[in-house]
Amino acid sequence: MFQEIVLQLWKAFPNYRGEAQISTWMYRVALNTAITSFRKAKRWTLWKTTSIQDTTELSYTPQYPEEDERYTQMMAAIKQLNKIDKAIITLFLEGKKYEEIAEILGTTNGNVRVKMTRIKTKLRNMIKPKK
Repeated sequence: MFQEIVLQLWKAFPNYRGEAQISTWMYRVALNTAITSFRKAKRWTLWKTTSIQDTTELSYTPQYPEEDERYTQMMAAIKQLNKIDKAIITLFLEGKKYEEIAEILGTTNGNVRVKMTRIKTKLRNMIKPKK
């Protein structure tokens, strides 16, 4: 998948217009390449695709043991989300603004805000605090 994304970035670079940040443009190309690959794999069940679950691990070093447990719970909950929600929350956790996420996903800023609210609610419901 990485090689395919790099190839698509190389091919698409002459068409980069500079209207968005280069990182936003690269995310968009990468996401579209992954979606295209996923659709092809779905059509031809002989192919296997890499799950977003494997790519949602973010580097984090907890300072306290309870932070480590909450992080583990959060990552387990994120892995249970559907692929689009995983992509949105991963971009959010990487520090992308709603506007950038919307541009990467090819949707509106309002749609991303609504989805983020719903994702946060889902995650809260999945992670039950200890009593």
